[in-house]
Amino acid sequence: MEVDEVVCLPRLPRVAVCGGTHGNELSGVYLMRELLKMEKKETEKEEEPLSVLMVLSNPRAMLQCRRYVDTDLNRCFTHATLNGPISDAAPYEIIRSRELNAMLGPKGSPVAVDLVCDLHNTTANMGLCLIAYSDCDWICLHIFRHLQRQMPDIPMRYIHFDVSNKESYSLDSVGKHGFAMEIGPQPHGVVRSNIYTAMKVGVQNMLDWVRFFNSGTIFEGGFVDVFSMIKHIDYPRDGETRNITAAIHPQLQDRDFCQLHPEDPLFQTFSGETLRYKGNEPLYPFFINECAYYEKGIALSLARKRRVMIPAIRVQTEQEKQANKQEYPSEEEE
Repeated sequence: MEVDEVVCLPRLPRVAVCGGTHGNELSGVYLMRELLKMEKKETEKEEEPLSVLMVLSNPRAMLQCRRYVDTDLNRCFTHATLNGPISDAAPYEIIRSRELNAMLGPKGSPVAVDLVCDLHNTTANMGLCLIAYSDCDWICLHIFRHLQRQMPDIPMRYIHFDVSNKESYSLDSVGKHGFAMEIGPQPHGVVRSNIYTAMKVGVQNMLDWVRFFNSGTIFEGGFVDVFSMIKHIDYPRDGETRNITAAIHPQLQDRDFCQLHPEDPLFQTFSGETLRYKGNEPLYPFFINECAYYEKGIALSLARKRRVMIPAIRVQTEQEKQANKQEYPSEEEE
C-alpha cells in the first residue's frame, strides 16, 4: 500500500462513552455503572494515553426508570437549545444538556471530546446498529467495520441520518466524531443479558480500535453498506381523536432491514383489514414498532441501502500535524 493512498487523521486522545441518555434503556445504564465501578478499582493502574470519560447522562430519568423527566434529552443538543436564553423553570433535560455540553464540548469547538459513543436500546429487532449523521466520517465507518469483523455473530448495520437541511440534535453530535450504538430487541425498563453483553463487547472493541488507531495502525480501505434514512411512516389514525387505528402487520413485525416492496403488508387495522405499502420503490424498514416512537408519530422508518467506499486511514504524525498548521493556520494564528 502506497503511503499517499492513506488518509491521515488527527489522534483521538479523548473518548466519551455515555449511557442512560434515556433512563429506561437499561443496557447502557448498567454497563456504565459496571465500567465506573471497574474504573475505581483501577485507579492505581498506570495511566494510558487514551482518556475515556464514562458518563451517566440522565440521572433523574434513570432513578425513575423513565425515558425522560420533562423532555427527550436526546433532542436537546442543537446550538439554539444549548446557547439560547434559559429560565429557572426550564425543563430538567434542557439544563442537563447544557451541563453535558460543558463537560464534553462545547459542541463544534476545538476542545470538544474527540469521539462520543452514546448507548441506546430499542424495542425493535435491529441487532447492533451504529447511527451517525455522516456517511463520510471515516472514523465512525472504520469503527463499524472493525466491530463487524470482531463480532461476526451479531447482526450489524450502519444507519446514516441525513441532516443536511437541519442541525443534528443528539448527544453524540457534541463530539468531533460521534455515533449512537443502538441494540435490540430489548423492552424498555428491562435488561437482557444477551443484549447487555453485545453492548459491552461492542464498547470494548470500539475502545480497542481507538487504541490501535492512536498507536499508528494502518486500517485498510474497503466497502461498507450504509442505510440512509429516507422517511418516517406514522400509524393510521382516526381523523377526530388522532388515536391509532392499526398495528404493524404480523408479516412485517420483527423484520427490520428486510426489504419492503410496494404492496407488501404494512399495517393490520383493529378491525382486521390489511393495509399495504404504497411506496414507489423497495426500501428497508427499521425501528419497526419502536415503543418510544408512538409519542413521536413514527411506526417505522425507511432507508435506502448503498455501498460506500472508505479509504485506508492512519493517525496523523506530529510532523504532519505541524505542517498542516503551517499550511492552514487558524484565525488566532493569522
